[in-house]
Amino acid sequence: MTDMSTAAISTHRADGIFLRSRLGSLLAVLPLGVWTIVHLWNNLAAFNGPVAWQHNVTEYGHPFAFVVTSIIALLPLVLHTIWGISRILTSQPNNGRYPYFANWKYLLQRLSALGVFLFVCAHVWLAMLHPRLVEGRAEPFAGIAHEMHHHAPTLIVYVLGVLGVAYHLANGLQTFCMGWGVVSSRRALTKLNGVAILVFLCLLAMGWGAIYALWTAGA
Repeated sequence: MTDMSTAAISTHRADGIFLRSRLGSLLAVLPLGVWTIVHLWNNLAAFNGPVAWQHNVTEYGHPFAFVVTSIIALLPLVLHTIWGISRILTSQPNNGRYPYFANWKYLLQRLSALGVFLFVCAHVWLAMLHPRLVEGRAEPFAGIAHEMHHHAPTLIVYVLGVLGVAYHLANGLQTFCMGWGVVSSRRALTKLNGVAILVFLCLLAMGWGAIYALWTAGA
């Protein structure tokens, strides 16, 4: 009887872990991953000047649009962060014993998660919440462009932050496809690895491109 109860508890825990893992990976892609890609793309409007950037990044057509957008972006971010922290606390990297490429990617994914968490927290507060809640306005183009060009720590943080976001999202999309059974054969997995690298480069190009546009405007 005791053995059956123990087995039932173990099965229940395994099912709970499996469901949390599925939910965490799903939130990383929808809507969080999609929102991140759209946000990077919108920031490329900096190449078209202050008016275009403000319209694409900070302006909302309806007073409730900002609240809805914040919920769509921030709630999945909080849930994904909680899930990610639990994964980090329970993970046991074995790169020393098995220095395979997949193991290094696993470790780098966990390390990038910590950097992305700190970067996103600072970015959400300084670029979105603080200007609206404290200053009563959206972040001005001139302000971020000036900081990007004349304040080296800001530039470095954004460059490294975008690098971390690009890797974390691209690798997350790859593990999502593997975990949800989108791909399973060895040939498909090889192609998926190439797709993940391409996604990483595209995300990095968009992010660094927007940074360059802001840096140039700050001059």
